[in-house]
Amino acid sequence: MKNKTFEMCMLFDFYGDILTDKQKELFDLYYNDDLSLAEISEHMGITRQGVRDGIMRAEHTLRATEEKLGLVSKYGQTQANLEKLADIVWDLRSMNNTRYHDPKIAELCDQALQIARQLSE
Repeated sequence: MKNKTFEMCMLFDFYGDILTDKQKELFDLYYNDDLSLAEISEHMGITRQGVRDGIMRAEHTLRATEEKLGLVSKYGQTQANLEKLADIVWDLRSMNNTRYHDPKIAELCDQALQIARQLSE
């Protein structure tokens, strides 16, 4: 993954619902609102160490779930493969435009690109 914040946010998007409400709130304040542990501590009325422990438990839960299920990894692989597929279809379309001029090939390329776009959303 690119960096820890990106990794954690992706994991949270996929598995956040398995966290407790308190872990979700701590995670959101730390990663999404970019508050410091001291700021969260003051906001939540708990110790700084309590905030850190809660965030660490949430991170551990998210990582352990990804290790078991691998959904984030599969999602990344799928996105990369969809990009490769779109590149291949663009190449085919270009070859058709310069060599064959077949409207059926052009139509099939358009359909394939549309499907790739839909799958990547």
